[in-house]
Amino acid sequence: MLSAESASVIRATLPAVGGALDEITTRFYATMFADRPELLDGMFNRGNQASGAQRQALAGSIAAFAGALVTEPGTRPDTLLARIAHKHAAVGVTEDQYTIVHKYLFAAIADVLGDAVTPEVAAAWDEVYWLMAGALIAQEARLYLMAQVEPGHPWRQWTVVERREETPDTVSFLLRPSDGTPAPAARAGQYVSVRVRMPDGVHQLRQYSLSSAPGDRTRRITVKRVQGDGAPEGEVSNLLHRTVRPGDELTLSAPFGDVVLDRSDRPLMLVSAGIGCTPMVGMLEHLAVTGSTRPVTVLHADRSPGDHALRADTERLVNRLPEARSVFWYERPGAEESRARRGAMDLDGLEVDTGASVYLCGPLSFMRSVREQLLRAGVPAREIRYEVFGPDLWLAGAAA
Repeated sequence: MLSAESASVIRATLPAVGGALDEITTRFYATMFADRPELLDGMFNRGNQASGAQRQALAGSIAAFAGALVTEPGTRPDTLLARIAHKHAAVGVTEDQYTIVHKYLFAAIADVLGDAVTPEVAAAWDEVYWLMAGALIAQEARLYLMAQVEPGHPWRQWTVVERREETPDTVSFLLRPSDGTPAPAARAGQYVSVRVRMPDGVHQLRQYSLSSAPGDRTRRITVKRVQGDGAPEGEVSNLLHRTVRPGDELTLSAPFGDVVLDRSDRPLMLVSAGIGCTPMVGMLEHLAVTGSTRPVTVLHADRSPGDHALRADTERLVNRLPEARSVFWYERPGAEESRARRGAMDLDGLEVDTGASVYLCGPLSFMRSVREQLLRAGVPAREIRYEVFGPDLWLAGAAA
């Protein structure tokens, strides 16, 4: 809980600090990496740094947390922080690193805002930071304990059993623990970090959803190669596509992620676009393996049938579930595709169960559009959950 004195200061300064957060976080990362380049080796993704995604996500999370403290006094927005805690645990963040971040972040605040950072302002924002850090440290400690891994060391070696080309740009890897012991517990919808050494010797990380049911012996991840298109190419995805073959070993984290399949019997809507289908297929397979009779609606949008990764798996699993149906949208369906709808996903004319639990995954613009359609159809906002690959820019946008 934020003290009354600090709450008053935060309320007064939040517009100014929030407006400068992009510049503050830019300076923060530049200074920290100049002094501590080792943090780029296996901790921070260089692609996210180059694109500005990590900077925007950090700024958004700080602004959202501070705003929540002053608009809902007496409560701590732990739900808002859960997504960040899972991401941190998946890359091995440790408690001592919050002290490092504090040093460089507050130096950047002072540099950017100058004389506006009075001792009272600095103390108030310091309180916000340590409330946020303390909540994250506590959540991450629980996550490490539940995953049965040492804090900061979620890693394990896995052997590639099979490589399957799904589309020209997407490949699946079936993996098993290299030491022959059972796979760690996981829930449908979770992801793992993959840690690889790049040609320049620096380790890089990327998160991939489990695209199969979380069994006790094998796991599957499905990797889409990230092309440039004006943005940095995906270092990890391209390396995996080019070099990894059956028999190779990969370093994976324990599974994390808070957007997981609920255990109720309520109807489900699994809504995705592009490679966002991966956690949905994992959920579908879990439902099929457990003999679920839940009503399930699977909605997916893609460029074309040939670009639709895991389409055959999706159709097979839908056919196994007695109360499941699927609808696909393609920008270019082709003459041979008669069942799919053309263009972007449009829920007009589609029966939407307003009592369903909804899961979204795909590009941000897609998820925003579909969420608005679902809200108009009468689905409560609290029932719509979303997964973002990489830094959560939806949160950053909401806080801007």
